[in-house]
Amino acid sequence: MAVEWDVVLDAGADLAEGPVWTGDALWWVDIDVGRLHHTDPDSGVDEVIEVGEPVGAVIPRAGGGAVLGVRDGVALLDADGREQQRLLIEADDGESRMNDAKCDPAGRLFTGTMTHDHRRSSLYRVDPDGTVTTVLTGLGISNGLGWSPDGTRMYFIDTPALRVDVMVYDVATAAVGERRPLVHVAEGEGFPDGMTVDADGCLWVAFWDGGCVRRFAPDGSLLRTVRLPVDRVTSCTFGGPDLDRLFITTASTGLDPEQRAAQPLAGAIFAIDPGCRGMPMTRFAG
Repeated sequence: MAVEWDVVLDAGADLAEGPVWTGDALWWVDIDVGRLHHTDPDSGVDEVIEVGEPVGAVIPRAGGGAVLGVRDGVALLDADGREQQRLLIEADDGESRMNDAKCDPAGRLFTGTMTHDHRRSSLYRVDPDGTVTTVLTGLGISNGLGWSPDGTRMYFIDTPALRVDVMVYDVATAAVGERRPLVHVAEGEGFPDGMTVDADGCLWVAFWDGGCVRRFAPDGSLLRTVRLPVDRVTSCTFGGPDLDRLFITTASTGLDPEQRAAQPLAGAIFAIDPGCRGMPMTRFAG
């Protein structure tokens, strides 16, 4: 079988997640160890920022700075990395932390929570004025998010449900329609985790304990599977000057010594040639 991947950074990350392309660098987080990474995929230079607490996601802000999903909510950072404000979400739940996040085409932040026992999770929307609204409850692990190129469909993954769901979406009002299954994942094929949507409207989904990313058509049919040399594939995003590279994050957490020996690249950042282009990342408008 031909190798379809390249190693961008042999990071040895514990739980690399949430990759975003900012135009000249790849940002990603190592969740449980609380680190934010800025990686130049061409030079391999990797800048590490110690956040000091679990960090589930990073999203750049339209006016400079970034939004971090942290243990007890969302932290708004200025262009110098100083925390300006913290919007508390499930702050009184000691087992909860923020997980995957992404902005809709209008720059609203959608961000989920999760607990370590995977028993409860919710999805929230954070508007540019700081208003927090509950979108979905009763979840296992709120995970991958995405929107169709025209913004009329919202995609969502609740990992333990072994599904990718779709909802009609109104960009003008942020109204979310009825949630219905788009992709059903069979037992033993891994767990759907993070995802991104390409310019053709197809979904690229990372599979935890599935060792791959898969591309699905807008109707949910499988178009392509790219195998990686590690089991715990966590998320993906398009990047590069022409948005024609797919960057993929992975994890080493939870692997026993035998598994680690068999997967020396666990926790690395990979890239593939997807044969298509992505869409520019939307920054948080707040």
